[in-house]
Amino acid sequence: MQNNSKYKIILASGSPRRQQFFKDMGFPYTIDLKPVDEVYPTHLKGPEITNYLALLKANAFDGFLKSDQVVVTSDTLVWHENKALGKPKDAQEAFDMLSSLSNATHSVFTSVCFKTLETSFVFFEESKVTFGVLTPEMIQYYIDNYQPFDKAGSYGIQEWIGEVGITKIDGSYTNIVGLPVSLVYTKLNELLYDHD
Repeated sequence: MQNNSKYKIILASGSPRRQQFFKDMGFPYTIDLKPVDEVYPTHLKGPEITNYLALLKANAFDGFLKSDQVVVTSDTLVWHENKALGKPKDAQEAFDMLSSLSNATHSVFTSVCFKTLETSFVFFEESKVTFGVLTPEMIQYYIDNYQPFDKAGSYGIQEWIGEVGITKIDGSYTNIVGLPVSLVYTKLNELLYDHD
């Protein structure tokens, strides 16, 4: 990557998967997290929710950002049957979520916010995921062995349930993991470097 970047990147994510994506893209970054109560207005739907939360996480840096810094925040949501499936509270909720995703197609939205002292810019990507039939035994095995309690929709596509259960993906794979890498790479390059 070029070194004449206009901004130093702060990645505001504790997700090892998002951190690895930034390493893979070749952008140098530091990690900093601000505590945020991830509550959103109940009338919001789909990507409106992730846009709101990504901006909320970025706005937690108000008063901390320097002129040569850009903070990157993101939020991923599983959206199914007009309902948001966030991170499950317990094994029963995880079981119920995965049961609802069985033999059906759902959307995964990831919103990303770039915030500098001057501006905030939010964008999102949608991917569609289709699961085949997930039997109760498959679901229970996955929950017992993979503990998917930190994952929206109670599953990680890169884990066993994704390998054996998903029959079709429409859109970005990395978006489903938690970051639309190709889109972020393009937009971050546009922000960091002057393209004449």
